[in-house]
Amino acid sequence: MRNFVRGLIRVVANLIADIEVHDVQNVPASGGFVIATNHIGIIDIAMFHYVFDRYDMFIPVAEKWEKQAWIRWLAKNLNFIFIDRYNADLKTMRKMMEMMEAGNSLVIAPEGTRSRTGSLIEGKPGVAYLAAKSGFPVVPVGITGTEDRVIWGNIRRFRKSKVTLTAGQPFTIPPLDRNNREAALQGALDEIMCRIAAILPERYRGVYAEHPRLKELTKQ
Repeated sequence: MRNFVRGLIRVVANLIADIEVHDVQNVPASGGFVIATNHIGIIDIAMFHYVFDRYDMFIPVAEKWEKQAWIRWLAKNLNFIFIDRYNADLKTMRKMMEMMEAGNSLVIAPEGTRSRTGSLIEGKPGVAYLAAKSGFPVVPVGITGTEDRVIWGNIRRFRKSKVTLTAGQPFTIPPLDRNNREAALQGALDEIMCRIAAILPERYRGVYAEHPRLKELTKQ
């Protein structure tokens, strides 16, 4: 069934979009890793199953989608894990850590929700905590062209959308300083978000457009 679902994703994606994938070699071929990506449209999750034919990746999805039967069906076949975005969901966080410790890779949108503007909104610290705790390399990924209004608008006009997925260079988040944990967590989150911003076109950089770390990265 998993192969059927992934095949269906590829068929539908190719019908509605011209998809370009850049620098996919930056994603480790084996072992655990964290893919941290921007989130601008509902089809973003499908993009990773379009690109990668792997069963060791899992994706946190907002708990509100668990009410939808078709999402629950997808979850069983695409390794979704439902999480409460608004409260400290410690049970799910522990489950995610257990999956990472078992060698599974995490695909996560640090913003926690789709950006309604299409550009980056403020990230949440969960990804920084998981990356630091696991020691997994983080691969920043930038997605463009999957905004819901763009996708549906082009479908209505029988046009394909131009979608790109670009992987940046992997990096690691060091263990968090116990004596200054909050600042260390914020610094790690900023690093992740700025790495994503650096591989996105300027109009997608949003609240990180003027961040000093982004300016350093784009000068390199």
